Amino acid sequence: MSEDQDWRLTAELAAADRRGALERLLGRVRGPDVVEEIEAALPHDVVITHDGKLLFAYAASEEEIQAARRVIEDVLRRDGNDAKIVVSHWDEDRDAWQQVDPPPSAEEARSEEAAERDADAPETRTLVASAGRLVRSSFEQSLLEWADKLGIKCTIVEHPHLLTTQVLFTCTGPKHKIDEFSRALKAEGTATLRADGILMLNPL
Repeated sequence: MSEDQDWRLTAELAAADRRGALERLLGRVRGPDVVEEIEAALPHDVVITHDGKLLFAYAASEEEIQAARRVIEDVLRRDGNDAKIVVSHWDEDRDAWQQVDPPPSAEEARSEEAAERDADAPETRTLVASAGRLVRSSFEQSLLEWADKLGIKCTIVEHPHLLTTQVLFTCTGPKHKIDEFSRALKAEGTATLRADGILMLNPL
């Protein structure tokens, strides 16, 4: 899924014979005849996938995801399947999918509000990563810039070792922003160690 595909459809089969119906549906979706049929009727950029339990479609606009919905519902109907379909939009500020159609029930809305309050709750967390010595400075600078972009406070403490430096990032801000920083830290740390290994094997 590309970054601009911020509309999502999920299809969950009805409870009756869910396992068997799901297996038949997934078999149909995998089949070349249905794949070609769906893709022919869908906008070019719509992506259809599944996780073994739910069917997903991703698109860049509401119009495209609704077009995907019509096609998927038609295939389900002709196959004699019933499914609960939900359309969501990615909320970048909340870093989460927000249900659009159908609107959340009162209970779902209350649960979502509670989740948002939890995500916005301020906290201080210390995160640890290992940075290769040759690119440690750029690694730290990249993460500090990311923290600034997220609007969280971040301080660094280093513990040098023989080949790598253990870097402690103490961050203060909304929980969901620190969660996002943590994901970026893990990705950047892995990339940095790989790059540093290449530099050490191939010194300038």
